[in-house]
Amino acid sequence: MTQHNLQITLMSDATFGRGDGIAGLIDEEIEHDSATGLPYIRGRVLRGLLVEECANILYGYSQAIKKVDRVEAELTNAAQWLFGVGGSATDAAGHLHVGRATLPNALCRAIAAQVANKAVAPADILESLTTIRRQTSMSDAGAPEEGSLRSMRVLLRGDVANENAYSLSASLIFDSKPCNNALALLAACAACTHRGGTGRNRGRGRLRMALDGDENSKTQLDYFEKWLKGGQP
Repeated sequence: MTQHNLQITLMSDATFGRGDGIAGLIDEEIEHDSATGLPYIRGRVLRGLLVEECANILYGYSQAIKKVDRVEAELTNAAQWLFGVGGSATDAAGHLHVGRATLPNALCRAIAAQVANKAVAPADILESLTTIRRQTSMSDAGAPEEGSLRSMRVLLRGDVANENAYSLSASLIFDSKPCNNALALLAACAACTHRGGTGRNRGRGRLRMALDGDENSKTQLDYFEKWLKGGQP
């Protein structure tokens, strides 16, 4: 088993919903730990974002070259090794397992200790890291449509201008050691993921992802670029 890390930095407020709300308060609640109030992002959500970008990369490459070549075959093999084949049996499943993304471990431990000592309540933690945003649909006449008001909780981005944006990290577990091509493709998928969550097409959920930090991610992306050009990395 091999482990890597996926870093997610919020560039705008984001809503990674859990599929329900709180009656009389909000229509869509975000994922959070009920014991501590700490928000997180489900691993399957992150995996879905990576799979989506992987499909975009493979499609874009195939459209660029207009023919099947060695690199496209290698890309397909790396993608199937990472994520498996859609609708496949267990023996054709991917080798990548994505854990949930959480705030820094030191912060999580400190908050968990404070909650355990009853110095602060989980609801207070959730309120300090999030806020509630409301929106409504507008008619052609420019008036709010009746019954369209919705409220969602958002995880705040932090101070992006001063590089104090909130960052979360998720464990990437491989059941066998990944090859260089698989890691390079995964780094490219992460780098191409710019939005996620509810309202990502309406200004929310802008993200920046990096595999094992910015420096390693750049190394992997340099390898990926040389690979696509058909040269020897």
